[in-house]
Amino acid sequence: MRDNETGTADETQAGLFKLDVHPWVFFSSAAIIVFFVGLTIFFESTVDNLFHVVQGAVSTYAGWFFVGTMNLILVYVVSLLFGRFGDIRLGGEGAKPEFSTLGWFAMLFSAGMGIGLLFYGVAEPMFHYVASPLAEPGTPAAARVAMDFTFLHWGLHPWSIYALVGLALGFFAFNKGLPLSIRSVFYPLLGERIYGPIGNVIDIMATVATMFGVATSLGLGVQQVNAGLSHLLDFIPQNASVQLVLIAGITMIATWSVVRGLDSGIKFLSQINIVVAAALMFFVLLLGPTLFILNAFIENLGVYVQNFASLSTWNETYNDTAWQNGWTVFYWGWWIAWSPFVGMFIARVSYGRTIREFIKGVLLVPTLVTFLWVTIFGDTALHIEMFGDGGLAKAVQENIPVSLFVMLESLPLSEISSVVAIVVIITFFVTSSDSGSLVIDIITAGGNTEPPVIQRVFWAILEGAVAAALLLGGGLVALQTAAISTGLPFAIILLGMCWSLHLGLVHYKTGQGFELGVQGYEGPEFKTYATHKMPTFGRRQFWLTEALQRRTGAAMRPRPTPSPAFQIEGSSARSEPNDSKETPTGGKT
Repeated sequence: MRDNETGTADETQAGLFKLDVHPWVFFSSAAIIVFFVGLTIFFESTVDNLFHVVQGAVSTYAGWFFVGTMNLILVYVVSLLFGRFGDIRLGGEGAKPEFSTLGWFAMLFSAGMGIGLLFYGVAEPMFHYVASPLAEPGTPAAARVAMDFTFLHWGLHPWSIYALVGLALGFFAFNKGLPLSIRSVFYPLLGERIYGPIGNVIDIMATVATMFGVATSLGLGVQQVNAGLSHLLDFIPQNASVQLVLIAGITMIATWSVVRGLDSGIKFLSQINIVVAAALMFFVLLLGPTLFILNAFIENLGVYVQNFASLSTWNETYNDTAWQNGWTVFYWGWWIAWSPFVGMFIARVSYGRTIREFIKGVLLVPTLVTFLWVTIFGDTALHIEMFGDGGLAKAVQENIPVSLFVMLESLPLSEISSVVAIVVIITFFVTSSDSGSLVIDIITAGGNTEPPVIQRVFWAILEGAVAAALLLGGGLVALQTAAISTGLPFAIILLGMCWSLHLGLVHYKTGQGFELGVQGYEGPEFKTYATHKMPTFGRRQFWLTEALQRRTGAAMRPRPTPSPAFQIEGSSARSEPNDSKETPTGGKT
């Protein structure tokens, strides 16, 4: 326990069982997620039908809102790239990046896309080719439209969402001195209310959206791992039982990674899977239809630019079809559900970057790499279908997860490349899971960037459980429904985030910044060249003490009520610092 007079703690008594959380956010989020998992497992058939109803309703009635939101956010982020705020540096003028540029890009890409590109890189272009909404199926025009839609779904729009959330979190944490949590972004709009129930609701929504967004990717990934193993090894079936075993095994690896931390675990695995993924990509480029791919890359970029405005705002208004509901609306909901996770992770690793450098790195570079990946895999599949032996379209329609391996089978050394593909899927699975666990842990710990290990383990395991429940409760439809239904309410939050960030940047640029004077705070170091320790929201410690083990004590001990850690434009910001007598240097940001 903690001695308030000396500021020391008996960590051995707390051991691995100590929790350091924001009680309302942690326990409410966990309860909502666990309730959903239980409901899905015990009422499987009813929930399956419900998933279909919810997906159809959200897609039909809110599709226009998703499309409008994505476009508005992209326009705003691009305006920041060329605007007067571009030279503001996250962390202040003296801040220096914590990670190398290469390591930064590796973590951005691993967190931002990963499994989805492997799952849909072959399947999506083939689906659009044989069921094109804007061209006659099976024609060269359908092939161009297929790649155009694939670029739309994986290009600037999703990365603009990540850039917005990451930039807003980084700015308000590093430059304004607020805790690293979603609610902090709304201080210009809500003021002191971010410390109350409204702030709690924002963080709970972010936690739930992140959980189901990540679980969607994990569900897709484990389906593809199972398909690959079944394709290579006849004795391994492709069914729910095998997928549950795979989820358990890969979740254990993800748990190990998240316990190791950002540098030793997540960064290390991110760099490994980028290298292995690049090897697989260049393998397909060199052994596939190389000239066709190179020609296609240039043409795909040109068609994307030419049709960008029309496709970005296309709402299927005059087609009277439901094609968009299963593709564009699903993707927009999925990216929005992912945005708290990816945005916070990007903020966590982007200290020291200017806003202009940040947007270039987050918006442009990953988009170009994604386009290259999609062209290599998608156009190789189209080439096989249009000019080769064919059969890929049928394989995709029968079994989406196996499509990548059917495509690799048509190239030399297919057994080796298929094994490499499985390794890439697993490593992306792990980095998505452990990055998601770290981010959820930070949010539910009130912005504490170094929460206890047991919390990271809890969230990593719960992510695996949610993915398993979604697979049991409806497979791909359940995964899609989880993404768009949790993305819808968070889309409203993202629109408010744009305005709040704008207000924060305007005040910062004009000198009406925050007064930061950290008093009596001894928290975790958040960045390499720290000017102050990061404050947090209302954290409390819970742990299994010896008294509890003897059944004579309570399971909860609240932290002492601290004095305000910093002043914001003359108001008292009720952060919860650790109780230490050391006073870091404060100053005006």
